[in-house]
Amino acid sequence: MKCQSAKFGNFEVNDDTLLVFPSGILGFPEWTKYVLLDHDTEAPFKWLQCVQEPQLAFVILDPNFFKHDYQIEVSLDALIEIQKQDGDELSVVTILTIPSDDPTAVTANLRGPLVMNHRTRLCKQLVLSEEWPTRYPLFSTTTTAHCPTPAAPLQASAR
Repeated sequence: MKCQSAKFGNFEVNDDTLLVFPSGILGFPEWTKYVLLDHDTEAPFKWLQCVQEPQLAFVILDPNFFKHDYQIEVSLDALIEIQKQDGDELSVVTILTIPSDDPTAVTANLRGPLVMNHRTRLCKQLVLSEEWPTRYPLFSTTTTAHCPTPAAPLQASAR
């Protein structure tokens, strides 16, 4: 499939690399197909590029890089939507906000993480309780910006 990106130009994507968000991402319910792209292979950040809309892309990061105690529960409804079966590996990423006027003020949305099922390539954005901030600072005196390796992918449990 041929894709366009405002940031990365034109590129080819194999259908088996597409990530599908059946419910879309908050604020963008009509755009459901995405692909992961590397901005820099050395950086832990990735781009979640919409293949249907060239202007729509999110910077994402595994929360284990900056918040080691981040634990979430995935609802049964969400597990059904991403067709989770026993043995399926799930991973969780957070969407980052990078202010153009101060790139060091990067924040992560811990309240709305993305859960990905590696087998089905189905994904879901969760909406967690208010105990988790939508703008958690990555670079502060109480967080670590980068640890050598992320922890193993999170396994979801049904409530």
